[in-house]
Formats: sequence, C-alpha cells, structure tokens
Amino acid sequence: MEAESVKPDFWKDSENAGKIQQEISEIKEEIAGLEEMKKNLEDLKILPDEKLQKELENKIEKQEFKTFLSGKYDRNNAVMEIFSGAGGQDSQDWATMLLRMYERYCQQKGFKTSVLHQAYGEAGGPQGRIGTKSVTVAINGSYAYGILKKESGVHRLVRQSPFNAQKLRQTSFAMVNIFPEIENLDKEFEIKPDELRIDTFRSSGPGGQNVNKIESAVRVTHIPTGIAVASQAERLQGKNKETAMKILYAKLYQLKKEQHAKELKEIKGEQISASWGNQIRSYVLHPYKMVKDLRTQYETSQAEDVLEGNLEEFIQTELKLKDDSIQ
Repeated sequence: MEAESVKPDFWKDSENAGKIQQEISEIKEEIAGLEEMKKNLEDLKILPDEKLQKELENKIEKQEFKTFLSGKYDRNNAVMEIFSGAGGQDSQDWATMLLRMYERYCQQKGFKTSVLHQAYGEAGGPQGRIGTKSVTVAINGSYAYGILKKESGVHRLVRQSPFNAQKLRQTSFAMVNIFPEIENLDKEFEIKPDELRIDTFRSSGPGGQNVNKIESAVRVTHIPTGIAVASQAERLQGKNKETAMKILYAKLYQLKKEQHAKELKEIKGEQISASWGNQIRSYVLHPYKMVKDLRTQYETSQAEDVLEGNLEEFIQTELKLKDDSIQ
C-alpha cells in the first residue's frame, strides 16, 4: 500500500487515497503494538516485573480477541436496525430500551452513533420514553461490525408492564439486525439505475411533527429484491441518498450471507427455523432479574447493568462461539 501511495497519480482519487492512507496508519499502529509486546516479553525474561506482566497480559488478551474479528468486513463501521415485535406499547418501549442500551455500549467502546431513520411509536412510556416501531442507526468505529455482528436476532423482555394498571407480567420481543457498512459490493451485486426506485419525503419527529420543511429524507427501494432503506439524518437530499445506498449494499450483503447459510444447512440436512424464532437472549426483570444468552448460556443477575450498556462479557463470549456461516 505504501508503494501504491507514492505513485504520481495516487491522489487523483482523493477519497480512495484517504482510505488507503488510513489503513496504512492502522496497520502501522498494530505492528508497533505487537513489537512493543514482544519487547516487553523479552524485558520480563531478564527482569521480572509484576506490574509490567499484568499490563502485558491485558494487551495480549485484547490482541488475542482480535483473532475472532478476522471476517471480510469485521473492521468496518456497522449499521444497526431495531424493530419492535407484536405487543403494542410494551414492545415499542422495549425497542427504545434496546436502542438506549446499544448507544451506551457504543459510547463505552468509543464508537460514534447517529440515528439515520426512526419510526416512532406511542408516547407515555417510563421516564417519558417514546416508543419505537423501527430505527436505523449508523455505528462508526474500528471493528464496529465485527464486535456487534452476533447481536443480530430476537431479544425477549419479561417484566411487569408499565402500561398496565394491574402491573401484569408482559413478554415483549424486538428484532435486532447488524450489517457492515459497505461502499460497494462485488460485481455480482452490481446495481443498475433502473433497478432502483428513489422516493423523497419530509423527515419527521415524534408524533409526526415536521423536523424538516423540505423533502430531504430519501427512501431507496431495490426492485429485484424488494429491499427498501431510508435515511433522514442529513439536511441534504444527496447525503441521505448516499447513506441509504450504503445501507442497501449492507442489506444485499446480508441477503447473500443468509442464502449461503441456508444452502449449507440444506446440504447438512438441518431444519431452518424462521427468523423470528431465532431468539438469542432473554432479559428478565420480573419475578427475578436475569439476562441469559441462549446460544452461549452465559448469564448474569445484573440485568440493570446490562440495560445500561454493560454488554462486553456477552459480546466476547458470543464472538468466541464457533460460527459456520460466512463472515
């Protein structure tokens, strides 16, 4: 890449050149970190130091964790979707709780989040929360997709309903989808202009109030697959279209992944379950407190901590779980 960067025409495509320079910088930083660990290890052989040993163990553990993030798009930014399930206000409130949980987790990781499109539900939730029917969030940060990719699936909440006068126990569901942000796909996914339908609309906030007086929000529909994506975060229509196209590429990639996984399961003779049956985690707040991942069996009674964004143990355990699908 460095040899490429010194060619006379390197900066003709400034956007691509900038990405290459950033990748060079990231690789150099990683190499420097490995060289420092190697030196620390040699130093410890000569002169044992308990503090240095502990620091080195932590560094090696973090580096070892990266071996589980070697998928094609694991280094990329991510796009997250959350959909409330059947159940009215309770499920819409649960979707809002999940959005808050992931935003807090991303903040802890140093990732930047921005809501690209949100369809609001009914107001009147706990602490004045407004329900969410669906939301799309951009998550920017190194390895954002790799770290969050296994959060995709159905999340189940059991609690005393704050919307029920008798405080009856209520079970709510929400679907989470995680995609890598992709600039362009392989040639087999080349999108022709006549395969797209572009619609514009006014971005709106809770209760349908107009945030924007002009039609800057954009919805892009891929006609062959029926996949529709929208973005309303930017003030300029062109920027929203650009963002929507990135989400569309991500969804087409996910579709390719799912088709590949389906083919593998059919070859193995395994039964394919419906996506909404793919429950991955239960959050129980009543009659006891527990969050349990149904794939790894990892669980904790610190349910409130998890909902505050303390997901690291769940995510690390998930990523170490063997996955036969393509990354």
